[in-house]
Amino acid sequence: MIQTLPKGYDHMRKREHRIYNPAMECMDREQLRELQGERLKKTVKLEYDNVPVYRARMDAAGVKPEDIRSIDDLKYLPFMEKTDLRDYYPFDLLASPKKDIVRIHGSSGTTGKPIVSGYTQNDIEVWSEMMARTLTAAGCTQEDIVQVAYGLGLFTGGFGGYQGANRIGAMVVPMSSGNTQRQIMMMKDLGATILCCTPSYATYLGETIREMGIDPEKDLKLKAGCFGAEPWTEEMRQRIEQLLCIDACDIYGLTEISGPGVAFECLEKHGMHINEDQVIAEIINPTTGEQLPYGMPGELVFTTITKTGMPMMRYRTHDICTLTDDKCACGRTLARMGRITGRTDDMLVIRGVNVFPSQIESVLVGAEGVAPHYMLIVDRVNNSDTLEVRVELTEDMFSDTVSHIESVRKYITGQIKSVVGIATNVKLVAPKSIPRSEGKAKRVIDNRKL
Repeated sequence: MIQTLPKGYDHMRKREHRIYNPAMECMDREQLRELQGERLKKTVKLEYDNVPVYRARMDAAGVKPEDIRSIDDLKYLPFMEKTDLRDYYPFDLLASPKKDIVRIHGSSGTTGKPIVSGYTQNDIEVWSEMMARTLTAAGCTQEDIVQVAYGLGLFTGGFGGYQGANRIGAMVVPMSSGNTQRQIMMMKDLGATILCCTPSYATYLGETIREMGIDPEKDLKLKAGCFGAEPWTEEMRQRIEQLLCIDACDIYGLTEISGPGVAFECLEKHGMHINEDQVIAEIINPTTGEQLPYGMPGELVFTTITKTGMPMMRYRTHDICTLTDDKCACGRTLARMGRITGRTDDMLVIRGVNVFPSQIESVLVGAEGVAPHYMLIVDRVNNSDTLEVRVELTEDMFSDTVSHIESVRKYITGQIKSVVGIATNVKLVAPKSIPRSEGKAKRVIDNRKL
């Protein structure tokens, strides 16, 4: 266990702040509000004219595009939810013709189907700009070598890091996730200076590097990392920084909005700057939907104002946090969001993957020999998230042969991985051994310290 900061670590933290687009990131807040208002009006009209589902909602709410004159009128627009992407899968929420959609990204949905979002070339450019700002805030320049260890696929993480580094002009090493020994070999041989991956994988990389006898300060050239896609703590940040001798910066994003880069930390590490010229952030009361002032905790809501493929109007993230518009010491005037402190729904984020209990339940309902009583145990072991699924056997199956029970366990394990996309530890338990409740059943125990 490392008890002290590595030699030279304090000096690393005093690097100068870099800003990719000062005109936007340091804009006077009144001018920013005017820009947001103009972009909002255009996006609302685009949505109303081209997305029948949302047009119907606006009509039902008695709102027309011409009623939206500034961001003060945002509160009159109807909300959108993650369920909308499932209900109108795959293309009913597109605001642009399919011929203009150049890429699809997605994440797991509650029924096993991915929730997808269509990106026009404009959207790719907007996203690349946001990720360029993100990497620049961590100290990246065109002289740097960026190792991207997020997955490359439907998940937006890998493409986000790749595009941002490309925009800056840095060298990119698109390693994708996994294959740790090769990751470390390439990191060392190519001289990677910036690392992009989940915080849990960064921790694992750091521990493995130390176990291999590699001194990150002497043998590697890493100076910073951009880590997101899963919740992490200040304690985990300190652990990563100590293991890898780097600045570990938090980033935030959603496939539905624009992937990673929606918000990012600078080297001050006092909240994530929101790219407000591209999105408008609100905090609402999750029960009433009422807008809340800066500084009050509530549900985070985003509205895209430059996205053309599948714009999102007042998209409820279900993440709980606070916002502040205090000017940062780095010089940026963009509002900042604090760490996510919880959620208003039952979604879990495990190793960067969205998992809903209903996904697990859909597998268990159709499985042989198990009862409709289950429990999900989420934990963090060696800085990596784990998910154990406990499910009761029926009386008949409980008295069956060990080999048959094991075959059922393996079948359920495989089906769950197919639906949610991650490995789980399935544990078949005796009938009536899972606690019952007279009220709403408690399906999830999350032992992670968030």
